[in-house]
Amino acid sequence: MLSITVDINNAWLSAFLALVVIVLLMTLTALVLIYVERKFSARIQMRLGPMRVGPHGTLQTIADAIKLLAKEDLRPRSADRWVFELAPFAIFVPAFLAFVAIPFTRDWAVSFLDLGLFYVIAVTGLSFVGFLMAGWGSDNKYALLGGMRAAAQLISYEVPLVLALLAVSMVAGSLSLSDIVVFQGRVPLFVWQPLALYIFIVAALSELERQPFDIPTAESEVVGGPFIEYSGIRWSMFMLTSYANLFIYSLLGALVFLGGWDWPLGREIGLGWQLVLIFAKTSFLILVFMWFRFTFPRLRIDQLMSYCWKVLIPLAFLQIFLNGLVLVYEWPDGILLLTSGAGLLLAGYIVYRAVRAEPRRVRLVPARGSGTVAVPPQTAGAEVGGAGTGGSG
Repeated sequence: MLSITVDINNAWLSAFLALVVIVLLMTLTALVLIYVERKFSARIQMRLGPMRVGPHGTLQTIADAIKLLAKEDLRPRSADRWVFELAPFAIFVPAFLAFVAIPFTRDWAVSFLDLGLFYVIAVTGLSFVGFLMAGWGSDNKYALLGGMRAAAQLISYEVPLVLALLAVSMVAGSLSLSDIVVFQGRVPLFVWQPLALYIFIVAALSELERQPFDIPTAESEVVGGPFIEYSGIRWSMFMLTSYANLFIYSLLGALVFLGGWDWPLGREIGLGWQLVLIFAKTSFLILVFMWFRFTFPRLRIDQLMSYCWKVLIPLAFLQIFLNGLVLVYEWPDGILLLTSGAGLLLAGYIVYRAVRAEPRRVRLVPARGSGTVAVPPQTAGAEVGGAGTGGSG
């Protein structure tokens, strides 16, 4: 395999060109995805979307970028200067580093790593530090609350994401993204591991903080989250990173679960067909993530965390255990599909039961003054006892 750095003898020049390529790719990807999401959401909501700036609104995103570059960059007087100003870079750099190890075709990548999957997971998992820095450095209680929520959410959902990808790497027998793609030359891994694909999509949605998992930036609760004090170019860096991560996770899912550039007939037909395959599969997952954003309502923070720790993580461990049994005892590959499919049905049944369950009823108990207080049924007795004790005293 060849990378874009092979034909360049000067190491510094090679690194500089790789830097330029990645930055241009991240920037152009963000500009395109913003326009696509606007048009896609408009189609779902039966409206037109941007139409005035450029043909069919194609220049609207460029106009917004120019506005953000020219907008005044403000910093609160009481903010921690270094933490506040370095937070956008702490979020941007992990996304930048992830592009280094992701192959786009059989021969196109910045660097082919034997532990590419492990590397991508490791660097993308560092972004929570930037959210904490943004929340803490802003000296704003809403920003701090959003930063803490973001850190808790990202750390929690990183666990099932890693476990789902580990289950896939067990089947493929490698942590190299190129080897995993080649392993899917005949049958993509989503056929053998549908539960792992489901866990990956849900965990990726949470890692991207997109609806219905946009708890850290929920305007109705934390007024914009950890970015509330940012403006201009610094705010645009957060948005750039968000769309770059959307592209990274979609590309990673296409490589690991959908056969990447190799399935079907990627090696046989050549580079042109490989580009078509990887573009189509990545675009499909991007549209799936966007579709979820405008389809499902936002979850509560307790529902979000409970679903991770009580449902996704046990199912991910179950998937790894079953994969180990099949591989160690060399059972037929069809057992992988049966066990993973059964786990997916179990996950669907759990969600169905949760959606169909009746909401908890509350009791109205007398308050110490005038009026009443709503108390959940499991604590009603204790609250009533406490109120009576306090009143008699």
